[in-house]
Amino acid sequence: MKSIIKKTAQRERRKKHIRIRIKGTAERPRITVFKSNLHLYAQAIDDKNGTTLCSASTLDKEFKNLKNNAISAQMIGEALGKKMMDKNIQLAVFDRNGYKYHGVIKALADGARKVGVKF
Repeated sequence: MKSIIKKTAQRERRKKHIRIRIKGTAERPRITVFKSNLHLYAQAIDDKNGTTLCSASTLDKEFKNLKNNAISAQMIGEALGKKMMDKNIQLAVFDRNGYKYHGVIKALADGARKVGVKF
């Protein structure tokens, strides 16, 4: 149990350092990712106004049967990218939220890039 708390605390520390440098605007929102043991969540955030512009997760109706893995992450990234393109948002900054950039996080970013979002 102590190792889980330590691991979470380290991620939170990395997250603070990342958030100092990364800010989202309406023209270039911040794409943030959160993963739990069962689900994956991604959203585009305008930090200037404090609003979420669009989001996608494994809890959405069309992705209800997906799990937290790289294949599902790519599908979530593509869905988020399509929602952003519908709102005419082509540029973004990627916030990995303290996670390492590999596996699920990388697959989500690649899925968003596949649709046409640039970061």
